[in-house]
Amino acid sequence: MGIDKKFQDLFIKVSTRAALASYYFIGKKDKIAADKAAVDTMRTELNKIDMRGNIVIGEGELDEAPMLYIGENLGNKNGPELDIAVDPLEGTNFVANNLPGALSVIAVAEKSNLFNAPETYMDKISANVNEKNVVDLDFTLKKNIFNLADYKNKDPKDVTVCLLDRPRHKRIIDELNNIGVKLKLITDGDVSGALLVSDDKHKVDLFLGEGGGPEGVLTAAALDAFDCFFQGRFLFKTDIDKKRAKSMGINDFQKKYNLDEIVSGDSIFCATGITSGDLVSGIKIDGNIFFSETLITHKSSGLKKIIKKHEKI
Repeated sequence: MGIDKKFQDLFIKVSTRAALASYYFIGKKDKIAADKAAVDTMRTELNKIDMRGNIVIGEGELDEAPMLYIGENLGNKNGPELDIAVDPLEGTNFVANNLPGALSVIAVAEKSNLFNAPETYMDKISANVNEKNVVDLDFTLKKNIFNLADYKNKDPKDVTVCLLDRPRHKRIIDELNNIGVKLKLITDGDVSGALLVSDDKHKVDLFLGEGGGPEGVLTAAALDAFDCFFQGRFLFKTDIDKKRAKSMGINDFQKKYNLDEIVSGDSIFCATGITSGDLVSGIKIDGNIFFSETLITHKSSGLKKIIKKHEKI
């Protein structure tokens, strides 16, 4: 059946209003307050929609942040049953410190079509390829780079790789430097980082590394509409992680998930800029009008574009 087109504007409103709420905390050095403002507004807007929504990807346990919690029911109890994944404020540090790239993100799929991911880390890889065995989590880093270079008909040294600049990635960064690729290191925001592979204008060929599992599911929902490649493998490092995973029905802790195992059927994805970044521009205010940019995808309708809006505050 798919998700009705009327939900496109409804979910854009959810992410734009959450982005506006967080905007007022830019540069205030209070990432918790910024996140809470986005969460509270997103919940309010979701509860206005004619749907029976259920949060399958929630907000915050790792960050001890305010939550739209897994299992929370949203909407006015009318309309279709929908799975919802949220990251009301991706890039809390970006807002707190007035840095580029903060987003308000939501993805929606038909019931039981969005993976219920635990709040743990995930090893991820994404690229703008639509063939198997070009890149893969099980390949060596060198094989992924050389395969992708061959696929894109370019020299390996002209391949650009994006990943989070974290101590846990030192070995990967050192190896990439030895291969001689171009690096784009980001400090936060691995949803936006992974999405840079979706359009050649961003000049990113490959995204990889360890990041949040829930963010991986959000990323997959968007990349699905772009016909891009994504794989993820959850990293369960503690007994508590494994226990939580088992409670969600995950028994194979080494399983590699392909995109179609993470999101299936129809989906809508919205990412609204709070501070301007590579993907979209941030919120701007002029008097009682605010301006926003939202990357939206809707798989069944083929929609994948940036929507610019101006509305009354």
